This record gives sequence, C-alpha cells and structure tokens, in this order.
Amino acid sequence: MSTEHQPGGRLPLLKAAYVVARRDFTAILFSRAFIFFLLGPLFPVVVMALAGGVGAQVQQNAGVASVGLAMSAEDNRAMLDAANALTERLGSTVPPMSELRAVAPGEPFDAKVALQESEGQLAAVVTGTPTAPHLTATEGSIERWQGIVSMIAAQAEGQTLAYPEVATSEVSSSAAARNSARINTAQGGQVLLFLLIMLLASMVLSNLVEEKGNKIIEVLAAAIPMDALFLGKLFAMLAVSVVGICVWGTTAGIVLTAGGVSLSDYAIPGVGWPMFMVLFALYFGMGYLLLGAIFLTIGSQAKTVREVQTLSMPATMLQVLVFFLSSLTITNAGGWIDWLGMAFPLSSPFVMVAHAAMDESLWPHALALAWQALCVAVFVRVGANMFRKRVMKSGPQGTIKAKESRRGPVGFVRGLFSKGSAAAR
Repeated sequence: MSTEHQPGGRLPLLKAAYVVARRDFTAILFSRAFIFFLLGPLFPVVVMALAGGVGAQVQQNAGVASVGLAMSAEDNRAMLDAANALTERLGSTVPPMSELRAVAPGEPFDAKVALQESEGQLAAVVTGTPTAPHLTATEGSIERWQGIVSMIAAQAEGQTLAYPEVATSEVSSSAAARNSARINTAQGGQVLLFLLIMLLASMVLSNLVEEKGNKIIEVLAAAIPMDALFLGKLFAMLAVSVVGICVWGTTAGIVLTAGGVSLSDYAIPGVGWPMFMVLFALYFGMGYLLLGAIFLTIGSQAKTVREVQTLSMPATMLQVLVFFLSSLTITNAGGWIDWLGMAFPLSSPFVMVAHAAMDESLWPHALALAWQALCVAVFVRVGANMFRKRVMKSGPQGTIKAKESRRGPVGFVRGLFSKGSAAAR
C-alpha cells in the first residue's frame, strides 16, 4: 500500500485539501465570471463618489443657519458690529447675523410668526434691546446660541473686556491628537475588515449547491475525507479573495498616490504600519475562514440557492451585531466588553485589529491568532460532520446502501428482498 494514501484508497487530509483547493481556485480564476468579480466593487465606489458629490453640493446650497435681528436700527447696527468683532476671536462659534427688521419704538413685532413665515436659513430671531435681549428659536438653537447672544449684547453695550494677546508655540503632535488619530485608524481598520469579509465570504454560501445537484459531491466524498473537502473549498475561496484584494489594493494605491495621498498623512498605528498591514492580512484570513466555515456549513445543508439565501440571513445579521460589539471595544480597552470581544471567535479579528492600531504590544496577537486558528479547525470539523450526517447520511445504514448501489440494480433489489425476508422472520 502506498504511504501517500490512507487505507481504503483515500488521500490524506492535507493533500486532499490541497487538491480540492487547487481545483476550485483554477476553475474560478480562469472563468469569465472572475472578471465581473473584480469589477464588482467598482460600481459601489462610483455610486459612493457620486452620492458624496451630490451631498456636498446640497450642503453647499443649503448654507448655514443664521440669526435675524429685529431691534431698533441703532441697536441692530451695534449688535452687528459686536458680532463681527467677536467672530474675529471666536470664529465659526458665532452664528451669521443679519438685520431682519428695524423696529420702531412701540411697534409690535411677532418673532414666532417671522420665523414660521420666513424662507432661507433663518433659525432664530433676537428682539428687545442689547440691555435686555430676547432670543426666539427652537430648543436646540437656544441651548447653542443663548450664551453667544449674551456676549454679543454685552459687547454692543460697551461692556468689552481687555483681550490680552496670546503667545503661541506650535508642535507637530500631542498625546490627545495621537490618541484620537489612532482611534480613527482603529475604526477605519475595523470597517474595512468588516466590508471585505462580508463582501467576499458570501461567495462560499452557494459553493456546494451545484456540486450536490450534479452528484459530484458523492464522487469527492468517496475519494477524500469530508474535512479535506471543506478545508480545500475554504482556502480556495480565500485565495481567490486575496487575488481580488491585491488587484483592488493596487488600483486604489495608484489612484491615491496620483492624488498625493500617502501613509505619512495618517497617524502611525501602535505596532507601526508594516506590522499593522501584516496583522490586518492575518486577521482578514482568520475572519474569512471563521465566517466562511459557517457559511459553507449553511450552504451544505441547503438544497437550492433560494434556501441558501434564506439560511444566510441569520448569519449575516449575527455578523453585523458582532461588528457593533467590536466597535464598542475601542473606547473600552481592558473592560469586560473588550475581553468578551477578544474571546468570541467571530469578533476576535475585529477587536485585535483595533488593538494593533491602539497598542504597541505584539504578544496578544500571537495568542489571538492561535485561538482563532483553533476555532477555524473546530468550525470546519463541526461543519463537515453535519454535512456527513445530515446530507450524505453516512453511517452503518448509509454504508450498506452505498455498497448495494455500487453492485448495480440487481444488488440493490437483492438487498431489498433480503431486508424484507429478515423483517418477516
């Protein structure tokens, strides 16, 4: 007996997994559908760019909320001069002000009616006098502008303070700025990892449906272990995804470099950019294999593509909840949510990507990767067993049926008669 084969003529686990992975990888890579797979993310990017441009145009046309003045002509001028003086020191904190109406002494003026009937960006009206101003606005605008209007009125009344000149010294960075920038890097890493995994892992769902329909799966099950079939298909789809990411990443890098964008424009992650990219790639692989093993198990239980779509919805919703859990760990480092996120297999890659951006330690990543690899092995084993027992229906009875089917129709009929005679006895 050859040492390269197990008893019964089956290939060893790793070699069988490699054969399945190579078969699926080459079949997908050299298919015409792979071109559309590479072009797929182009359409969402174009839509997002167009939506961003339209949104910016809408915001530009919408303008900024302003405050109208309805005092006497002299008081209106004094308030406007005070607002302009304070704007030089407070900047955009002071809202734009304009004269809504010059109200004569004793003339009635209804600020509420003026707000309801006005058009444009009028959000508040100031009436009365600088000594006793009255602000009419919504609750949020009152909370935001009440203090500012009081300062402007005091300035208009001549109650100015002596503003000392502040000397300044500029630094390139600070602890707060560095921490804020690393939080942005952590959030961006989690979002990118989530989008890539959800976009690419869904391809695994329907991977076994076609082979179950044309009976190829029975030939494979007779030649290789079921664990090898699952492992091979997972790593084949992972390799296809890596090829796609390399193409997309290279294209994005060329576009960003041409636009003058570089990594030096962003905060350096805790572990540094080279190690962060390595860890991001490893966590993508682990996250893909974990979710892919679940999706492959779900797909193996379905008989049609419609069933696959129905069964995949709970897993997809679970992954969205997992992503939200992982996002909470960024501001709760060391808390119980953080430890729970690191321990739960599906959220562990997202949490550890955030740790790579925030923290300089490397040893937690070694433990996390080992834990995730163990969970991948468990998920694959459980999925293969479920497929073997519930779909292939292997076991003593399944073995007898398989032997009888290999004998042909005569053997199958003899088996039926032998079972009937045994039951009669």
